[in-house]
Amino acid sequence: MTIEESQKEIIEEFALFDEWMDKYEHIIELGKDLPLIKAEHKVEENLIKGCQSRVWLHAELIDNSIIFSADSDAIITKGIVGLVIRVFSNHTPKDIAESTLFFIDEIGLQEHLSPTRSNGLLSMVKQIKMYSIAFQAKA
Repeated sequence: MTIEESQKEIIEEFALFDEWMDKYEHIIELGKDLPLIKAEHKVEENLIKGCQSRVWLHAELIDNSIIFSADSDAIITKGIVGLVIRVFSNHTPKDIAESTLFFIDEIGLQEHLSPTRSNGLLSMVKQIKMYSIAFQAKA
């Protein structure tokens, strides 16, 4: 599945909910389903700067695809990072670097986040893009 297809799938998933409280509950459930990051990756250098909550993001290049794992100490944030890595994980550094993230606006998430959570989300995406650029540079 491409990055664009993953985003369209998320948009369709969120279209099933009429109320934002239901969407938040869905985000919380997604956070509960996020695979746990390995303990050795839950370190200071993997913390996302600019997040209100503590968010750890680890990236690993395997067969020219970046595999992301993440965790957060806040359940909504954990769901949000889960959505973001669902879109980007298992794609090439080039595809990630060149992609446009549109699902956040399409599902209305940006307008329903506090300014600090919104900044954190942007920091997550920025870090993912930085990983993709770094892996491209190594190649």
